[in-house]
Parts: sequence; C-alpha cells; structure tokens
Amino acid sequence: MTTLVWDYKQEYENERDDILDAVDTVFRSGQLVFGPSVQGFEEEYAAYHGVKHCVSNDNGTNAIVLGLRAIGVKPGDEVITVSNTAAPTVIAIDQIGAIPVFVDINPDDYLMNTDLVEAAITERTTCIVPVHLYGQCVNLEPLKALAAKHNLTIFEDCAQSHGARQNGVLAGTTGKAAAFSFYPTKVLGAYGDGGATITNDDEVAASLRRIRYYGMEKQYYVVETPGHNSRLDAVHAEILRRKLTRFDGYLAARRAVADRYYEGLADTDLVLPKITEGNDHVYYLYVVRHPKREQILERLLGYDIQLNVSYRWPCHTMTGFAKLGYEKGSLPVTEKLADEIFSLPMYASLDEGTQDKVISALREVLRTL
Repeated sequence: MTTLVWDYKQEYENERDDILDAVDTVFRSGQLVFGPSVQGFEEEYAAYHGVKHCVSNDNGTNAIVLGLRAIGVKPGDEVITVSNTAAPTVIAIDQIGAIPVFVDINPDDYLMNTDLVEAAITERTTCIVPVHLYGQCVNLEPLKALAAKHNLTIFEDCAQSHGARQNGVLAGTTGKAAAFSFYPTKVLGAYGDGGATITNDDEVAASLRRIRYYGMEKQYYVVETPGHNSRLDAVHAEILRRKLTRFDGYLAARRAVADRYYEGLADTDLVLPKITEGNDHVYYLYVVRHPKREQILERLLGYDIQLNVSYRWPCHTMTGFAKLGYEKGSLPVTEKLADEIFSLPMYASLDEGTQDKVISALREVLRTL
C-alpha cells in the first residue's frame, strides 16, 4: 500500500461514530446555516485561546482576507510577510489590493528573519504578517517592538500552527488578530474547507461578522459595507467542536511521531527540524532538508512512498506575482531552501509500522546516494 505524506482514513475509523453523530446533530437541528453548532464552535475556540472573539468563515484564505480588511488594511498599503509560505497568504493580501513585501527567512527554522523587517518598512507599510509555518511560531518580540515604533499592526497567519506556543503564549494571541485554517490536513482539520479569525478587539470582531455576511448587520438584505459570503458550514463547525475536545491528544500524538523521526534519523545527514528556543512545536509538517532532495524523492517512489515539498516554488518566483518585481536571487535563503526541503508523513494517526517503513527506506536511500 502506498504511503502518503498525509492520510485521514485511520483517524476517521477511530472517530467515525462521533463524526457521524455530529452530522446527524446538525441535520436534525433544523438550522443548516449558522445556528448552535457554529456559535458553539466559535465560543469554544475563542475560549481555548483565551480571547474574546472567534469569527468563523468558509476557508483559511478568507480568514486572512476578512481579517486584513477588518483591521483596516487598505488598497495600496504595504504588508510585510514571507515568500516561503502557502500561496493563499500572499493571495489574500493581493485580493484586498494591498502590496505584499517579502523578507527572507532564517536558514535553520525556515521562519521570517525578523532582523530584516525594519529595513523593509516604508511610509506605505501598515501591517506585518508573520507566518507561523510548519507548526512553530515566528519570534514575535522584535515584531512587537517594530509595530510599536512604526505604528504598524501585526496580523498572525496561524493556518499551520494551531496550538503552538512561544514562551507559553498561544499562536494567534499576540497580534491585533489572527487567521486559522481548518482544511482537512491541518492540526485541527474539518472534513472540508473552513477558517476563522480570532481577536480581542470588539470593533474588529464586529467588522468581521459584518463582512463575512455580505456586509449586513442590523437587517437582512441591508448592506452597510460591501462584504463577502463567507460562512463556516454548520456540519464542519459541529465536527470541529467534537475534534476540539480531542485536540490536545492530537498534539501529543504528533509530537510522538516527531520524536520517533528524531530518534530514527538523527545519525543521518538529513537536516531535521530545529525547534527555536521558547517554541512548542506542533508539527503540522515534519520538514527535513537535503541537497539531493530530488534523488531522494524519486528513489522513495520505489518503496511506494510519496512525499511532498512545502514549498517548491516560493511565492515571489510565481508568474502570478511577477508584478511585484522580485528577481531571482532577491531572497537567497528562501530560494536555496526551496531546492532542498521536503516533508515526511506527519499526522496524529500515523502508526509506528508505517513510520518505521519510511525511516528504514530513507536510511537505505541516504546510504546509497
């Protein structure tokens, strides 16, 4: 049987009765849009993070789009972020007419190099979007200082960092607001698309609720500010409520998988993930690095193992973002890592036998390069 980088089927078998009960609960509720499941999930997810508001929506991309709009980012504003991220981070900035400005990343943890941010700030900069990539947090302390110095807003992209902490502080609770994705592969994933934005700001939350629902607030069909149709499906909300009660177990399982990789591959020349000091990693992805990546991936196919690269094409190299004017070599660390990084299978229900197969195959391939 082919080993994939992510697979939900065993988790579904383990949780099938509860998942089907969640679906039945919604179908029998008489309310398929918004309703008690959506409200309940929003309250429980906000409570998990210790914030006042969670406003759910239809996907993680719109969690950023709506969030940036709600905190006041306008067309023509510059937003500092990274190119080593899933394209939706940058798409969301572009969709509201703002201009993505990229800084390079650290060579060890693959996260935003915060030492480079101040040089990227101009009179048009209004926001910094740190991407808590792969399951651990960007160093937010220097960004907080820069935001205060230059009157900027921090908006955290937490699509890959549910439950991650930095010095005990949960991802998503430091900036003005933060976006999460509940795409099925995520640490907390639905059975389809879903997203949410969290905040402690009452005005931001009110704006989020308004613009996710066409721009309506006081009366249906009365648009106060043109918005979106961006609602979390009630079925996914109810499933997420159930899964949230098991969330800490998912984190523990992922960390156990990571520990087995560290133990099984520590003596190879594969560069394993580095946990930055103060971070609690949740291992959305287990990203490794090797200069002969393409040979490794090709040879692993002979063992019936299909792996993934996140991300092979940095955003600044994509045709769709050519208008931003970044030339090859402009982000050297990002570009170098894009040629070397790849992901090993990582999900909470990954069994030891499958993981041992991956470790054994990797060790054999590495020995024969």
